[in-house]
Amino acid sequence: MRPEERVRELHQLLHEHSHRYYVLDDPIISDGEYDALFHELLNLESEHPELVTDDSPSRRVGAPPLDKFRQVEHQVPMLSLENAFGDDDLVEFEERLARFLSGNQSLSYVAEPKLDGLAVELVYENGILTLGSTRGDGKVGEEITAQLRTVRAIPLRLANNPPPRLEVRGEVFMSLAGLKKLNEQQLSQGRQPFANPRNAAAGSLRQLDPTITGSRPLDFFAYGVSLPADTGCTTHFALLQHLQHLGLPVNDLTRSCSSIREVITAFHNLAEIRHQLPYEIDGMVVKVDKLNLQDRLGVKARAPRWAVACKFPATQATTVLRDVEFQVGRTGAVTPVAILEPVNVGGVMVSRATLHNQDELERKDLRYGDTVLIQRAGDVIPEIVKAVAEKRTGTETVIAMPVNCPVCHHPLAKPEGEAVTRCHNPHCDAQRLRTLIHFTSKAGLDIEGLGKKYVEQLYSLHLVHDIPDIFTLTKEQLAELEGWGEKSADNVLAAIRERLSPPLGRFLAALGIRFIGEVTASALEGHFSDLDAISSATLDQLLEIEGIGEQAATSIVDYFSDEKVQEMLSRLQSAGVSPLAPEGQQEDLPLTGMVLLFTGSLQEISRNEAKKMVKENGGQIATSVTQKTTHVVVGEKAGSKLIKAQELGKTILTEAEFLQLIGH
Repeated sequence: MRPEERVRELHQLLHEHSHRYYVLDDPIISDGEYDALFHELLNLESEHPELVTDDSPSRRVGAPPLDKFRQVEHQVPMLSLENAFGDDDLVEFEERLARFLSGNQSLSYVAEPKLDGLAVELVYENGILTLGSTRGDGKVGEEITAQLRTVRAIPLRLANNPPPRLEVRGEVFMSLAGLKKLNEQQLSQGRQPFANPRNAAAGSLRQLDPTITGSRPLDFFAYGVSLPADTGCTTHFALLQHLQHLGLPVNDLTRSCSSIREVITAFHNLAEIRHQLPYEIDGMVVKVDKLNLQDRLGVKARAPRWAVACKFPATQATTVLRDVEFQVGRTGAVTPVAILEPVNVGGVMVSRATLHNQDELERKDLRYGDTVLIQRAGDVIPEIVKAVAEKRTGTETVIAMPVNCPVCHHPLAKPEGEAVTRCHNPHCDAQRLRTLIHFTSKAGLDIEGLGKKYVEQLYSLHLVHDIPDIFTLTKEQLAELEGWGEKSADNVLAAIRERLSPPLGRFLAALGIRFIGEVTASALEGHFSDLDAISSATLDQLLEIEGIGEQAATSIVDYFSDEKVQEMLSRLQSAGVSPLAPEGQQEDLPLTGMVLLFTGSLQEISRNEAKKMVKENGGQIATSVTQKTTHVVVGEKAGSKLIKAQELGKTILTEAEFLQLIGH
């Protein structure tokens, strides 16, 4: 047999036996026989390197270490999920779906265990794994192809006639037994053990050296694809079965549910057996089963409407509240943070927990020295549930909010109707520093190498005092700093240069304007052509934008009216910073250039569905009749908005005419 023929045969044999062992849990050869086949392949590829292919089982051994991770943009964003915390929330989830769909739709669901691991995307081209990445911020992740190839549950080649391109989403995780074995190795080598399976899985995948990843006991389950419509499946459950047919592992505890009541039963059943499973789960993911309904429901800024993550009750423990720190945030909010006697909560050592605000302190009647019940909400975020009053000795003292800012000593204020106490000194060092940290963080421009510790260092040395200073840093300034060096300086400066033309929405979110997060920034980016247009927008113009309320609009106007902000923007421009608006909408979209307002009751579709259609077809939504409104779509019992639209000579459309306009 010629070498190339034997290599192909070995590929087929090793893929088949790996699938039977790691996915089906049904091996038909011994470990020794598998190893013999594998080493035969390694020897042949060593003698004939031209025969090495991307789908070769030898690629699981690992690749040369990387200098850094490359960023990868997801073709379809990997969104997060909204949370539910019990039966009532699940019922409310279905009620939201029904309201959006505005009809007597028959809703069925798929319920899947929510694994506590790391979400990844696998791109298969002509059946071969060619690209793997982390979720990242949902839009951009890190390429970890070489690392993912070492996870034996992930097929390097799909079976049974896969499509030309398939983008698979799933979860990489570590079993409890795997964590125990890994931690024994860590301790024997004098290294710190991992606190929980999720940290271990994430840490293993983010190794620059794939051979380290390959030595870790990682596993994988697929739970979806980026574009379900391309698979030819009509339901999510059928899609999961299709993925299994292609050779991808799917969790066998996944259930098809014909009603929300069946979903609730499945949730309780899963909660009962969670501690008997060989891996950690922190809840159950519920998805609308019919893919055409998923498409109709669409997505919000951060999460799909058609899915929800129902979390198990939080893990709890008791400890002692030793002290309280009062932290000043970038918007001047003063947040009390409890300093606790360290305690293990669900595998994680907890020593701090947020107390939110003064109202929360008073409501829970917390005192210094209290024994407190704490929990990790959603198995993640530590919070104090209550004080255990029965354990008080009389030595505990009341916790009071400070009168002056703990950083700049400016008087604090708690506006009427607000829960948050604030420092209104715009020159407060804490606010300025936290604004800088936010600007460079993953929630901001994500400037690699400028994490919290390094921003604090640059701020303390007066090298960076305001945002524009970041873009005027020099190699000479950085290379001589403690913990830096020439290579670190070069890398950070290169990362800064990469952010000279950030997306407009991301830049807005990075500035740290109060009430302007990722969602609102995205809405502004979709409405205005550039930063100048946003900075000169009036309150009325901003209020016309769907999703922007009076608080956010007022905050934007106030922010850009500040002379110091205008000076900062001028300095950024001089430093070469030029935020880019998204590429213009396609000119041939049916509603390009139109601003539509809906009034009255629609019959065929819901109001939310109509708004979604407008955005998908290039139009904009108005919430009131103004000069910019071009069309008014009227349903039954249209009121004063119709009269005003007629007075202003706007184009009036019926619901049927609107649907015809977009070819629905």
